Amino acid sequence: MEYEEIIKKLESLRNEENIRGQERFGIKSNKSYGIRMPEIRKIAKEVGHNHNIAVQLWNQGYHESKILAFMVEEKDKFTEEQLDSWIKDFDSWDVVDQACINFLRHVDFAINKIPEWAESDEEFIKRTAFSLIAVLAVHEKGESDDYFRKYYPLIKDASCDNRNFVKKSVNWAIRQIGKRNLVLNREAIDLSNEILENNCKASRWIGKNALKELQSEKVQSKLT
Repeated sequence: MEYEEIIKKLESLRNEENIRGQERFGIKSNKSYGIRMPEIRKIAKEVGHNHNIAVQLWNQGYHESKILAFMVEEKDKFTEEQLDSWIKDFDSWDVVDQACINFLRHVDFAINKIPEWAESDEEFIKRTAFSLIAVLAVHEKGESDDYFRKYYPLIKDASCDNRNFVKKSVNWAIRQIGKRNLVLNREAIDLSNEILENNCKASRWIGKNALKELQSEKVQSKLT
């Protein structure tokens, strides 16, 4: 599937109602087709992995083309300079999360940037740090507990950031770490209580929300 065919396909699937629906879920983009994720995944499967097409899709600048770019990018051709450029154009929570789920968790130099991103003043760059931690906690089954413990200070330091898409990703990171095993569950509960002691608006929301899930019968039963 060539780039021109992809764009024609995206344009044919444009849905104005879905664009309005995206806004209700906090997805705001100046350029969007309003295409649902199953359709984007279907296109990605037809395209396969192609670095040149990924770059073209990213440069096209539409909400869906950015998500698709990370789905079809080739890991061995993706550069750190490219990442530094692309991340500046992250403009919605789902572009961030899909980038982490579909691609960034496989890229070592992206994972190494988590501490840097966690201190960013840009909301979506900072979200990338904690969304990536959450995604790693879900998918990296073979990693040790210590691999995730190193992120505790970052999580605690960010817990008073009241920006919506930051605090939600910080909360997501704690919850996913705490659902890996009983040891990390106890530590994540302790961390959530420490965050509550920060006594700021964001930390109260993050801590209470995390504790509600981590201490729930469902999670405890699964871990035991």
